[in-house]
Amino acid sequence: MQQTDERRGSVRAGEFERVSRGLWVEEPARSYRMPDPVRTAAVRAVIITAVTLIQAMIAFLSTLAGSWLAFPMVLSSVASTVVATWGVLDVWVTRQVWNQRYGVVSVPSSTARQLRRERRRARRAARKAAREGVRIPPAGAAALSEEQAAAGLKTA
Repeated sequence: MQQTDERRGSVRAGEFERVSRGLWVEEPARSYRMPDPVRTAAVRAVIITAVTLIQAMIAFLSTLAGSWLAFPMVLSSVASTVVATWGVLDVWVTRQVWNQRYGVVSVPSSTARQLRRERRRARRAARKAAREGVRIPPAGAAALSEEQAAAGLKTA
C-alpha cells in the first residue's frame, strides 16, 4: 500500500507536518483606497441605483399583473432614474474635485507637481538666505540697485 501511494505521488501521513504553508496569504493591494468623500458618494450612488432597479422591477411586474400600483411605480421609477444619474455624476465630480484640491495627479509632468517643486525651491532659497543673512530680492528684480551695489551686498 505504501509503495502504491508513493507511485501516485501522494504524501505520506507523517510528511504533512513538514509542509509549512500559511493558511492566509497576504497580497498587496492593487489600487489605493478611495478618499472618504468619494467613497461616501459611491456608496450613496450604489444604494440609489439599487432602489431604482427594485422600483423598475416592481413597476414591470405590477404592469404585467394589471395592478393599480403600476402607474405610481412607473412614475417613481422615472424620478429615481434621474436621481440615480445625479448620484453617479456626483461620484465623478467629487472624485475630480478631490483630485484637483489635494493635488493627487498621476502624470509626472503635471502642473501640481511643478508648483510643489517651485514652492519647495523657494522655501529652500529662503532658508539658505536666512542662514547667510542675505535678503532675497523681490521677483523681477534682476540687477542690484545702486545702493546695494555700493554697499557690496550679494543676492542668493
